[in-house]
Amino acid sequence: MKLLPSRRGVLRGGGALALGAGPGSALTSCSTAADDGVGPDGRVTIELWHGQTDTARAAMKRLVDDFQRTHPRIRVDMGGGVLADAMLQKITAALAAGSYPDIAYVFGSDLANVARSPQTVDLTGTVGSPRVPWKNYWPSAREAVTINDRVRASPAVLDTLAVVCNKKLFKKAKIPLPEAGWTWHDFIETAKKLTDKADGGFGTGWPGVGDEDTVWRIWPLLWDLGGDFMGDDGRSIGFADQGARALGVVRDLARDKSVYIDPKPGSEQMYQVFVSGRMGMVVTGPWQLPDVRQAKIDYQVVPLPSFSGKPVTISGPDTWTVFDNGPARAEAARTFVDWLAQPAQDVRWGTDTGSLPLSRATEAMPAWREHSKGVEGLAVFTKALETARVRPAHPAYPQVSQALGQAITSVLLGRSTPAAAMRSCAEEANAALLIPR
Repeated sequence: MKLLPSRRGVLRGGGALALGAGPGSALTSCSTAADDGVGPDGRVTIELWHGQTDTARAAMKRLVDDFQRTHPRIRVDMGGGVLADAMLQKITAALAAGSYPDIAYVFGSDLANVARSPQTVDLTGTVGSPRVPWKNYWPSAREAVTINDRVRASPAVLDTLAVVCNKKLFKKAKIPLPEAGWTWHDFIETAKKLTDKADGGFGTGWPGVGDEDTVWRIWPLLWDLGGDFMGDDGRSIGFADQGARALGVVRDLARDKSVYIDPKPGSEQMYQVFVSGRMGMVVTGPWQLPDVRQAKIDYQVVPLPSFSGKPVTISGPDTWTVFDNGPARAEAARTFVDWLAQPAQDVRWGTDTGSLPLSRATEAMPAWREHSKGVEGLAVFTKALETARVRPAHPAYPQVSQALGQAITSVLLGRSTPAAAMRSCAEEANAALLIPR
């Protein structure tokens, strides 16, 4: 089962709501000071908006129970909040009302906006604790929670993108399975050969609604070509030139009719096409492997292709973000996220929910190694963490992502050329970057 109902559906939804100091801030300070969460017995109660459902919620409940047994003076209330896809809106409203949790599951792409609130706790000192394997974390895990050289959250979930291949369809098409070092040209040609119009089969798929799930798949191509979120001038995007070439891959897939374009948010239809045996390759993360295995697909995982021949992928960490409800509750919340990050807990969370290990220390644990051996392809996703990059923690990211998503969709649907789509994207994205924040 997946970690969330649409595990990367509105992936890091990138909502454009800004959270900053304002009239509500004074109200928030007064309201939280009145309730420091300490009961008559000295026990501190903290509220966790975990954002999970099904398997992941049960896994978190087991971890909370164990934490409370070993930390009897802290109680963790899991009762509030919403699913992660709606967390940004819920947190925004809660901060404005002055009644918010101590910890919330926040998508990494939303953290820059959430961290603008003065009620977001700075965890820079917490990660310096000898108990937290901060220096042992994968670079992507550290980068995702660091804003302006300050640690604004604790990593919660880690993943990467790779390509899952249906071996039966490759055999049927009489083509060899791809290997590490393949190119995007190889990917396009392979998708074309795998497409079976007579049987309604597709070579690959791509989300087609322009949301973050559409966008984050293009970043590895942009980075590989030398592009970046921000240009050297600090006032415009740094991928205008590279974008047209990256969108050329999208154009070629659409031109060949070898790509299934998912018309709905969440990519669930795209994944259903794959697990039904009608798609040869799907770009996805480790969260999808349980569904692939349950469908009894004979599969193989290979790294993403590239233009340069060098390994490149993207990691999309989510976070545990801590909020200030007074010294006692803030310290208890720090203690809990500190405990969750330790390898003994991280390995349980990862093996139960489909997340990758946050640190090399977790990866080295016998429990993780045994788990990895039992799941075909999981090691490919984990190895990709060595070179994975993350999207920037920038307040304007949601607007830039929206512009890029529109460009991708317009090319997928044949409404625009790569060059024209990137011109429109650059105009809109550059305007967003100039807005004071």
